Amino acid sequence: MPEDAKNLDIVPDGAGKYQIIYHERSYTAELLEADYPSRQLLLRINGVAYSLHIADHYDRLVKQLGLHSGGGVKQNTIKAPMPGLVLNLMVAPGDKVQKGDGLLILEAMKMENVIKAANDGVVKTIAVQKGIAVDKGQLLLEME
Repeated sequence: MPEDAKNLDIVPDGAGKYQIIYHERSYTAELLEADYPSRQLLLRINGVAYSLHIADHYDRLVKQLGLHSGGGVKQNTIKAPMPGLVLNLMVAPGDKVQKGDGLLILEAMKMENVIKAANDGVVKTIAVQKGIAVDKGQLLLEME
């Protein structure tokens, strides 16, 4: 599902169906099955069935931290897992790093957090500088 799905307008029609407005387009959705404990839904949208997993904020945090089972997909962007202050950069563009190597130190809530490489790679760009404040989800660096 798109990251901006929170911008959906959903209107129930009273007959078990819903009108969804997304990017100025209208869709008709019908709930076919729901498994609420596992957060799985089966929907029919404009006549096509879709299986949907509803992610909660913990699911998004696990993905953001690179801890999800990505099936071998490399994480090429490192984003701030929380708001904080960049205390130290431990790498420079062109540096080779291995999974688990420290990339930078981020101070958050008076604790120093070492942001580590999720996989082996080469530092492509660093998007922050020592001493700047960053927001949660802000790009810190890119790897290749």
